[in-house]
Amino acid sequence: MIKQIFSDMDGTLLNEKGFISEGNIQAIKACGIPFTLVSARAPMEMFDTIDKLGLKSAQIAFNGGLIYKRKGDSIVKITENPMITDIVQNIVLNIRKQFNDISLSLYTDTKWYTDQIDDGIQLETSLTFHHPDIVDYPEFLKTTDEDIYKIMFIATTDDEMNTILKALDNLHLSGVSIQQSGNRYLEITSDKAKKSRGIRYIQELNNLEKSDMAAFGDGHNDIPMLTMVDTPIIMENAMDEVKRYAVHITKTNDEDGVAYGIQNFLGV
Repeated sequence: MIKQIFSDMDGTLLNEKGFISEGNIQAIKACGIPFTLVSARAPMEMFDTIDKLGLKSAQIAFNGGLIYKRKGDSIVKITENPMITDIVQNIVLNIRKQFNDISLSLYTDTKWYTDQIDDGIQLETSLTFHHPDIVDYPEFLKTTDEDIYKIMFIATTDDEMNTILKALDNLHLSGVSIQQSGNRYLEITSDKAKKSRGIRYIQELNNLEKSDMAAFGDGHNDIPMLTMVDTPIIMENAMDEVKRYAVHITKTNDEDGVAYGIQNFLGV
């Protein structure tokens, strides 16, 4: 019997316009199983979904880099693994020196920063309904005392994604986790930030067995989460390499795939 459900957001729980459907909301509420969001998103970008589902328990942001509970318009941090400042500076300043037009963002626990409004930023704004603060990266990184939890690149083409990956590889980085989410997003967090760590926290908190847990996902960054549960359910819109981890394949995120999975694969 499933006692805990975990779910990615973008490409999974949310449709292509960035909304959670009424069908998914009703199925999640009706099943009566505790439900945890496990996302690369920042907490502020998760609040709308948390409210619509009425979630009160711990949620997982930044691919496991921050576990928190919502408290009004702020959060209570439970565990956190921000990036090392020197590593952030190395990545951002070197990449920006090489490429002026690649979409590059930084996230703290409460803020989204970028240095220019480009197609990638406009896309992200349309999906999350949040707007970034514009900063000068060299000055910002020299003066800020804020912890950075995530660096995000948004590529416009496969070639651009490959260019970003090659440039990062040439930096010979350590202490980071580099994961692709969908075809266009590349996210860098601390190497201690993995969705599996967030799952482990919830599992130990609630004394759950692997067989007690199910998870929904679609992207490469979901794989550590999917391997932590006995019932991984993969979206039809997922990449083929992610589908290899499926026990079940459900409908797409535009077809209420999470609701379909709950109703047809979890016995509720």
